[in-house]
Amino acid sequence: MTLHQLKEQLQQQTTLAFELPNGSLVPNHFHVTEVGKVTKHFIDCGGVIRKEEVVNLQLWEADDYDHRLHPEKMLQILTLSEKAFNLQDLEIEVEYQGITIQKFGLDLKGNNFLLTQKETACLAQEACGVPEAKAEVANSCAPGSGCC
Repeated sequence: MTLHQLKEQLQQQTTLAFELPNGSLVPNHFHVTEVGKVTKHFIDCGGVIRKEEVVNLQLWEADDYDHRLHPEKMLQILTLSEKAFNLQDLEIEVEYQGITIQKFGLDLKGNNFLLTQKETACLAQEACGVPEAKAEVANSCAPGSGCC
């Protein structure tokens, strides 16, 4: 989900709920403690220089159980951040404290904002010598091949 898509969804929401990949909800007394632009400038293992940018939201929960962030307040926070950092319509990345700080993508599932798993990958597999995954063929034992 991009910043623009998130802002559009917030205008349609009456409450805020963030759902973790396992189906549990972030406690509804969470805070948005940071909004920013994160830039990652790096070189991959194939020698290609790359640059990635995301809008980063940090969700945090404290012991103030009566706290509730409403969609219009979150929209105000995003709009202020957008102006302060000249944010473009970048993908959203969400940080949330699990055993360690976890990073998630963001999607929509019904009325909940779904925190989606992020994965690492080699961006230069041809340079690393990583073999392509072979597609498994059902019933690949041909008659007369001696494998049956």
